Amino acid sequence: MTEPLTSMLDVPGATLAYDVRPVAGDAIPLVLAASPMDASGFTTLASLFDDRTVVTYDPRGTGRGTRIDTSMQSTPTLHADDLYRLLTELDMGPVDLFATSGGAVNALEFVSRYPEQVRTLVAHEPPLVELLPDRAHAEAVRDDIHDTYHRSGAGPAMAKFIALISYEGELTADYLDRPAPNPADFGLPTEDDGSRDDALLSQNWLSCTGYRPDFDALAKAPTRIVVAGGRESTRQWCGRTAAALAARLGTDLVLLPGDHGGFMGEEMGMPGDPEAFAVTLREVLEPSRV
Repeated sequence: MTEPLTSMLDVPGATLAYDVRPVAGDAIPLVLAASPMDASGFTTLASLFDDRTVVTYDPRGTGRGTRIDTSMQSTPTLHADDLYRLLTELDMGPVDLFATSGGAVNALEFVSRYPEQVRTLVAHEPPLVELLPDRAHAEAVRDDIHDTYHRSGAGPAMAKFIALISYEGELTADYLDRPAPNPADFGLPTEDDGSRDDALLSQNWLSCTGYRPDFDALAKAPTRIVVAGGRESTRQWCGRTAAALAARLGTDLVLLPGDHGGFMGEEMGMPGDPEAFAVTLREVLEPSRV
């Protein structure tokens, strides 16, 4: 596959780093987006779409991306504006967009505001807490992770985050009565280094999980919206939020191989099954060819 061409783009209050893997031909470009994960997590998946131009990027404040004011939340609206500026810079016309996790939240905002930019959106496991039937308990656990981060630092908060996203089933009122997980059990630091600018826990956590899609705008959009979850994470937090979103949009949930990170290769140290994932994603993006 063609080596990626890396560039930087200044946007209001931040700088984005983006990679383009150009391919000749008229196939619609594919954009792979995440948050707070940066473009490195898509290295393997991008290589499996060697018949398309593939674009990946580091969102503001993540990876190679920078931001000026590290005290403010990076909202889905900000991220959507950043993606609009990136696609305007690239001048590619409509694209297909595979967006995962917080990137899928941002993509829903993007499509509601700029629907003409996306032919097909595959929104993979967006963590939309407000759509869950156990919303009140989920919000309490979400807020406890935020409070833990600002009180005790990244290690204890990330341990709680990992426990949350791997928990299966609805959250109950006594969830927070459990003993807090030990950061050391996850290979996380137990000492607080004093920093409070983590891309997940500080920059995106509340604004991402607290987002409510503009369902009226999404219903009017010409974009084909596919909501996807992992076959192995249907009972986990993000798998359940994906199912709730599909139900709210009146569409079927599409299951892709693996769990929340099923698309990942070895690059992130938590490999899924990217080859099988790419096959199924290709079928989702091009159903008329199957």
